[in-house]
Amino acid sequence: MATGISIARHEPAARLAAFTRVATDSVDDAADAVGRIFCPHRLTPEHRTSPDFFALHNSAVFGGLSVNYVAYGGSVSIDPGCLERFFLLQIPVRGSARIETASCDIATAPGISASLLSPTNPTRMTWQDDCAQIILLIDRRILEQRAAALSGRPVGAVEFEPAVDLASSGGRTLQSQIMEFVDLAERLGPQRPLSPIAAANIRETLLGALLHGQRHSASDAIEQFGGRAEALPSSVRRAREFLNAHADEPLDLLQLAASAGIGIRALQLGFRRHFGTSISEMLRDIRLAHLNARLAAASSTDSVTDIAFELGFTHLSRMASAYRAKFGETPSTTLRAMH
Repeated sequence: MATGISIARHEPAARLAAFTRVATDSVDDAADAVGRIFCPHRLTPEHRTSPDFFALHNSAVFGGLSVNYVAYGGSVSIDPGCLERFFLLQIPVRGSARIETASCDIATAPGISASLLSPTNPTRMTWQDDCAQIILLIDRRILEQRAAALSGRPVGAVEFEPAVDLASSGGRTLQSQIMEFVDLAERLGPQRPLSPIAAANIRETLLGALLHGQRHSASDAIEQFGGRAEALPSSVRRAREFLNAHADEPLDLLQLAASAGIGIRALQLGFRRHFGTSISEMLRDIRLAHLNARLAAASSTDSVTDIAFELGFTHLSRMASAYRAKFGETPSTTLRAMH
């Protein structure tokens, strides 16, 4: 939606300029149009009749996630409540913002801090001083399914610590990866879709950076299921790596124990002690995680049955039941949702 305002006058260096969805100097039009892209919200300028107000929203969408450039003129308050359907990582590039969530209040500024909003936490924001942000939107279902795959637990709500330190290693990595995503979208333009393989690679990279680089409610479970590297015996680590590498093969405990260099009973006890699960349960969860990732990256012509058989599932009804218990939907639903 555009109302004839000069984008160049307001935003000469706007990113994703070929992907403009909203460009307006009307408060009501901005709230309505941006609300349709993200979610309904209240938008209140500090001075409602200020000639400085404008709203610009550029958005490039790539299956389950999008990268956005959003800017407001002047200072505005934004009250979306609970986001419900998605996570938002907001990286300021100009101005500043204050964010009030259920857990804490934070301030963000370019190069210093960003915000990561979870769908289950009510949120209010104030964007100040002609604030502009690069925003990554990730579908809630995709992130929660990946957290379940990494933690060995059923799908459940994931809530992140909302403050992201852009000076930290994890913060720098996130910002760098998202800006690479922006650069790629600009090179492709709106008429050239991202290939399924490239889209899957970007999704995997960003999910890994978020779930391993930023503290959240599933962090401890993911660390436990993955095994804390500093406390994990080399024998158990070798066995887990063997399971990952041979997940599409029948389980052979003798071969697994030989790869670990210890006896079968010691290995079974080691899995219980360090992962809180049995060897067969971990193998099932590894296979389910591989299946989830394969389905998310599959083409519309691929078959759930074929992929499941390739990963070692021979009892499809049991597989489907375990998949639904873990990810909250059937394998065919995951496959259809990605296309």
